[in-house]
Amino acid sequence: MSESTTAIPRGYHAVNPYLTVRNVPGLVEFLRSTFDAVTTEEITQADGRIQHIEVRIGDTLLLVGAPQVDAPMPYHAEPRPGTFYVYVADVDETYRRAMKSGANSYEAPTDVFYGDRVAAVTDSNDNVWWIATRRHTYSQRQLQARAEQHWRDEDSSA
Repeated sequence: MSESTTAIPRGYHAVNPYLTVRNVPGLVEFLRSTFDAVTTEEITQADGRIQHIEVRIGDTLLLVGAPQVDAPMPYHAEPRPGTFYVYVADVDETYRRAMKSGANSYEAPTDVFYGDRVAAVTDSNDNVWWIATRRHTYSQRQLQARAEQHWRDEDSSA
């Protein structure tokens, strides 16, 4: 490692999510149109297919690539969808954008006991995107009490 190189490159975190999906261009377009993702790095194969791409959503870097059929580890040859919890300024608007971008709705925007307004969608690669806007912040004690009340209410309605 040279003197100008650091263990964690600028713009990255210690842990960076990496998605392996069949339709890389489709996922990247979904991320751009739903979350205003910006491409920061792209490596293409000789035939023009994307080998690896990195996009930034807000302050988070997301790495994306296609399965590698000749990978030394067999599970790298298969897509591995993920689940993400993304904070946005307006969950309702972002949910509408996701639906326009071809997402499937799992949960329409709703207020939840822990203080967020959330929605959930799946993209064409089967990734689950929980979209959230923080509405209220609670202390740990308040949050636990709200959770217990929520579960009591759910039990009584079952």
